[in-house]
Amino acid sequence: MAGKKVCILGSGNWGSAIAKIVGGNAAKLAHFDPRVTMWVFEEDVGGRKLTEIINTQHENVKYLPGHKLPSNVVAVPDVVQAAVDADILIFVVPHQFISKICDQLKGHLKANAIGMSLIKNVVAVGAGFCDGLGFGDNTKAAVIRLGLMEMIAFAKLFCKGPVSSATFLESCGVADLITTCYGGRNRKVADAFARTGKSIEQLEKEMLNGQKLQGPQTARELHSILRQKGMLDKFPLFMAVYRICYESQPVGEFIRCLQNHPEHL
Repeated sequence: MAGKKVCILGSGNWGSAIAKIVGGNAAKLAHFDPRVTMWVFEEDVGGRKLTEIINTQHENVKYLPGHKLPSNVVAVPDVVQAAVDADILIFVVPHQFISKICDQLKGHLKANAIGMSLIKNVVAVGAGFCDGLGFGDNTKAAVIRLGLMEMIAFAKLFCKGPVSSATFLESCGVADLITTCYGGRNRKVADAFARTGKSIEQLEKEMLNGQKLQGPQTARELHSILRQKGMLDKFPLFMAVYRICYESQPVGEFIRCLQNHPEHL
């Protein structure tokens, strides 16, 4: 039986890091096709196309310099060409671009293709709120625990296939979540939001050179999905982050959300 084909949509530092791991694993495991495609938003670097550099030097010299990619990772500048034969699609692009990418892919994918994305950044925003409000490690631990539980619950509700809670104990789950909640940009900006009272937009300009923070946008997408399903009340931590970021709810209400979370009642 032919191995599963994997496509990575995105080639920034995070996308390239994932490509390095996925490419290495696909080359070793018989149930994966060894060729892994990586969609690259084409740009010139030193007079050469970035895809050409990646495919000849096996290194993303702009976004992940110094780290060689496996030779079976192939950079493709056309998103449809990169994804058309894929069985597994790993989305590693800023959330503001996902809708446009999905529109481009519509009608070109395998009917049974699986898409993968992460929702950890919403929890990291909550962890940042706790830091900015001056709460300690025990409170942040509660955020991580409740956030992980909501992540698992969301996956079990909306993933078509079986979802094992054990998956969330792997490096891609709780380990990455903890790292993000203690060191990521979502935590850092949310901390400043709680301390300064400045808007998310202003802090993006000051701290991220105008780049968009992923956590609030993910919270908005989650809110849209859960509202359509009539399930907003089932994910109080996710929705607290959304309301603070988009509905001007006082950031101090986030702690009330933790205290009144159904898991504590």
